[in-house]
Amino acid sequence: MALGASNLTRGFHTVVSTARETWGRDVEVLAALGHGRSYGAQSRVLGRALPGILESGLWRELESRPQAVTRGLVTDVGNDIFYGFPPEQVLAWVAEAIVRLRRFTTDITVTDLPLANAQRMSDAGFVVFRSILVPSCHLSLTEVRARAERVNAGLVELAATHGATLFRLKPEWYGIDPIHIRHSLWRPAWQQILGSDVRTDGRRRSLLESVRLYLLRPERRWLFGVEQVTPQKGVALQSGARVWLY
Repeated sequence: MALGASNLTRGFHTVVSTARETWGRDVEVLAALGHGRSYGAQSRVLGRALPGILESGLWRELESRPQAVTRGLVTDVGNDIFYGFPPEQVLAWVAEAIVRLRRFTTDITVTDLPLANAQRMSDAGFVVFRSILVPSCHLSLTEVRARAERVNAGLVELAATHGATLFRLKPEWYGIDPIHIRHSLWRPAWQQILGSDVRTDGRRRSLLESVRLYLLRPERRWLFGVEQVTPQKGVALQSGARVWLY
């Protein structure tokens, strides 16, 4: 399973455990993700910087592997809107990610943007949200809405063009935070996104495993300007599954 995602970090353990329940203990998860992750540019959140998903080692790792049953997930596209990139550029990056994934699988899911939440947000609420999560953004709520609508329409077209499955995110999964799925709904949401026939409530989830996944170092990052390189050999989890993080 290969993931290209940005905000997925918050629910990564849920994704891994859902994949394990769906495809078995031997599932391997290769992921390029991180808070505020961009698809095509280096992104910075507080003192941490990550390369764009297209520049990550995910693709090199996929190329080096023997052919295997693979599923791709392209999600959390909206960060690049807040970074000021025009919709055409954002969609070009996503298209490139889909094209690359198609070298390894035709089973690709693309999630759209949670537009309904942006429509409900007030100007004052948006300023607070923008100031806390993306202080470098100077776009107005009207501009963000317009760009998000254009990106969303483009995602629909890209999915159709490349034979990918388009998954429409459900407005009821979100609360005050308009772009992150509510913690209590992570499991049912990701079960639906991954198309899992397994339905569990997640009570047996390991807190230790959650913390371990959250603290995993990606292959490459910068902390306060100092580069850290961590070769990825696949972290084996006690409950099953191996994880590579880029």
